[in-house]
Amino acid sequence: MDPLLRAHGLTRRFGPGCDACLEGTGPRSDTNRCSVCATVWACRDVSLELFREEALGIVGESGSGKSTLVRLLHFDWPATSGFLEVARTPALENIPDLFAEGNFWSRNLLTMDKYRQRAVRDAAMGIVYQHPQLGLRMGVSSGGNVAERLLSAGWRSIGDMRRRAGGLLVRTEIPLERMDEPPRNFSGGMQQRVQIAKALSGDPPILLLDEVTTGLDLSVQARVLDMIRELRDELRLSMLVVSHDLGVINLLCQRTLVMRNGEVVESGLTDQILQDPQHAYTQLLVASQLQ
Repeated sequence: MDPLLRAHGLTRRFGPGCDACLEGTGPRSDTNRCSVCATVWACRDVSLELFREEALGIVGESGSGKSTLVRLLHFDWPATSGFLEVARTPALENIPDLFAEGNFWSRNLLTMDKYRQRAVRDAAMGIVYQHPQLGLRMGVSSGGNVAERLLSAGWRSIGDMRRRAGGLLVRTEIPLERMDEPPRNFSGGMQQRVQIAKALSGDPPILLLDEVTTGLDLSVQARVLDMIRELRDELRLSMLVVSHDLGVINLLCQRTLVMRNGEVVESGLTDQILQDPQHAYTQLLVASQLQ
């Protein structure tokens, strides 16, 4: 089975970089900040594949680079270097110069202009951020937030957009009578559900989830996770799930990457990583969450 998305050598640094960076940063040095030039290697030489109908987990402590990785995949931040490509699907066929004639894989998305990156993102990806303020306009109605995404996808009928937004909000457990309320009136769990509705509005095959349950009450976390599992199965989504919580990763993901100081230190089947971790850092992560 071919992946939907794959990345090679994905790197993002903040600073100029120097000869000392290679040996002075990374998991072996227990820091991602160079002591010589002060460059921070937020994400370095990360490669991954995301398959159809698969949930891939990205786990690590704060500062490990997992959220930076999501920002790079979603084109929120430019990459310093690397290669990112998507598989040919009907939704992407009309984006100019994305595919060479007859090719199954796109050109390197990281070197394409912002218009094509945005077109790929709108057609192929939805994202749910840890902080709803990044994904929602808090003063605009919940239905308006969803409609905003539909407008960028080419929808023009107000009636059609309103019906689509209402259906998605109900599907994500937002009462229809609150559709015209702004997200600032909602609890954290409801704001996350509005984000999910907005992310799914264009029927993207890929959903990026960045710490979606952090800060929520346990009962709310459980309901949001159950809903995500139901949507994954119902819509046959491919998901990239970022979390520091191994329980979330275990519940949602078939495979997992473990990151530390901007690099991947271990990867494999989720069950294997949680039950028989090989890297010392992964062992520490698993042990700390079992206490």
